[in-house]
Amino acid sequence: MFLLSVSVFSQEDLEEVKIVKKQKGIKKSYTLTANTTVITSKELLKAACCNLAESFETNPSIDVNFSDALTGTKQIKMLGLTSPYLMITEENIPSVRGASQAYGLSFTPGTWIESVQITKGAGSVINGYESISGQINTELLKPINDIPFFLNAYGSTDSRFELNTHFNKKLSDKWSTSLFLHGNARVAKNDMNNDGFLDNPLGKQVNILNRYQFYDAESGLVSFINFRYMNDKKQTGEVNFDPDRDRGTTNSWGSEINTERFDVSTKIGYVFPDMPYQSIGFQNAFNTHNQNSYFGLNQYDIKQNSFYSNLIFNSIIDNTMNKFTTGLNFSYDQYQEFVNVNDYSRIDNSVGAFFEYTYDNTDNFSVILGGRVDNHNRLGVFVTPRLHMRYNPWKNGVIRFSAGRGKRSANIFAENQQLFASSRTFSILDNYGKVYGLNPEIAWNYGVSFSQKFKIFNKNADAGFDFYRTDFQNQAVVDVMQSPQEVLFYNLKGKSFANSFQFEFNYELIHNLNLRTAYKYYDIQTDYLKGTFQRPLQAKHRFLGNLEYETNLKDDKQWKFDYTLNWSGKQQLPYTASNPSQDQFPEFSPSYAVMNVQVTRVFSPVFEVYIGGENIGNYKQQKAILGADDPFGPNFDASIAYAPIFGQMYYAGLRFKIK
Repeated sequence: MFLLSVSVFSQEDLEEVKIVKKQKGIKKSYTLTANTTVITSKELLKAACCNLAESFETNPSIDVNFSDALTGTKQIKMLGLTSPYLMITEENIPSVRGASQAYGLSFTPGTWIESVQITKGAGSVINGYESISGQINTELLKPINDIPFFLNAYGSTDSRFELNTHFNKKLSDKWSTSLFLHGNARVAKNDMNNDGFLDNPLGKQVNILNRYQFYDAESGLVSFINFRYMNDKKQTGEVNFDPDRDRGTTNSWGSEINTERFDVSTKIGYVFPDMPYQSIGFQNAFNTHNQNSYFGLNQYDIKQNSFYSNLIFNSIIDNTMNKFTTGLNFSYDQYQEFVNVNDYSRIDNSVGAFFEYTYDNTDNFSVILGGRVDNHNRLGVFVTPRLHMRYNPWKNGVIRFSAGRGKRSANIFAENQQLFASSRTFSILDNYGKVYGLNPEIAWNYGVSFSQKFKIFNKNADAGFDFYRTDFQNQAVVDVMQSPQEVLFYNLKGKSFANSFQFEFNYELIHNLNLRTAYKYYDIQTDYLKGTFQRPLQAKHRFLGNLEYETNLKDDKQWKFDYTLNWSGKQQLPYTASNPSQDQFPEFSPSYAVMNVQVTRVFSPVFEVYIGGENIGNYKQQKAILGADDPFGPNFDASIAYAPIFGQMYYAGLRFKIK
């Protein structure tokens, strides 16, 4: 929310009138060419939002699931496809990829985030060739407009505690800096379903980010320099597991996942003073990601050193209705990856050139046509085309269409680490002389959407739908339908597709009370060796409902209330029918609903407190781990999590600001 102060003069006195305009939690544009929504800081505050992975509970475009029954890690999906098929960037620099796929979203604290842009379908060619189902870009708080001090303290009934502090200082009229400090810890053991295993891991994380921003309005020059260090430690497994005593033995089953990460990035942009439509930008990023982990007797270590560079030039052709963006980028990834005694170390590097043309008549039609050519040391030379179109047939209505191709090399172990928490053997069936023996994945994505704003009983409303289809070639299939004792990796032998349909309706029921609803239908099928199945652990039907209410701001005080319902239909489960009856799951999971609530009391512009609850209906997946009584036996599997494990959780926190 922001305030606009207007002074009103008369001959007798001087009064001040405050006009309050409400900021929307989710913003939708009817003029952008791509199907993009923006999650604002207001929306991020509607939930505990401890990290980026937990920022999408109230968002209709993203589905949030638990990846397994041990680590408490939340996995996101868009268009029914998991995060490896998304391009996830931080200020348009690729961030969650490669070694960080499993846990990388939990490495960005929620309080650091200014906004999140979500684009459905094929993304822009500017950021690379790997985007297939969409792009998520996170914008962090900018030093130039951040407040001097911010404090957020949080605690929950699952023994998780968190502290965030931000310090901001203006160094000169052109330089500003911010220091972000984050720490969290889970200090107590919880086993709510009494299976002898921790429902959430013990752990601690230290995360530090130092940002510098230079801005000179006269010269048109802006620059960012970021330094970041993160150390994250997790311990999970049986309740009585002691790593000093039991690691590497069969006394008790346990796991430790220790990750250390260091990032340096720079951005510099220049807008030509006499040609404001023309600019040039240069991005560079280096990071090292080092994970040492074991899951029972399975050892998994991966280290990734990466460098990314992107040179971008923007200008026009004849007039501002015809714009273009072109440039070069380079990426280098050095992997040291060890699965037990097997060495999968490798180097990936690529250099690419891109060109993107935009036509916008500034009224009712725009189109973006982009393409890039890349030369990759393992994937060869290939072309990536992308297309986005927008048409406004009438006022407050928009139709969009997109199509594009994506290509990626699957990191089969980093992306499927939850399978290490099982007794499954890992088998790679194909051998094409590549790393892992697999050919790269190729997919085409097509989509159409329609949105309309209107009024019902003089109250604001909007509705819309979208349909997207993804067709795969050479997909790296993760086959858990063959046997509960093994997982097979191979390139697609038949067909694999993902159809996604979403209908959304939003309405202001009464003044200050807003309703958000979304229904999603997924038809995602893959040909496995045993036949055609739905994608495991993916519901065909999902429903989201959100109610938010806030009182009028009075004397700088306010109440805010938020309620969210997430309903998930039945899900195809991995094949377990050949196990003994006590270690079997049914073919499909039951449907279930999760409800979250939060109440915030704003005492002043500088201080507020909040309390809330997640899964207040206390729905739990009662049997979360197969073979829990014999974790080193052939039927152990903790990777099949279709619902919450812990049950209901309540939390409280406070926010303090110095403006």
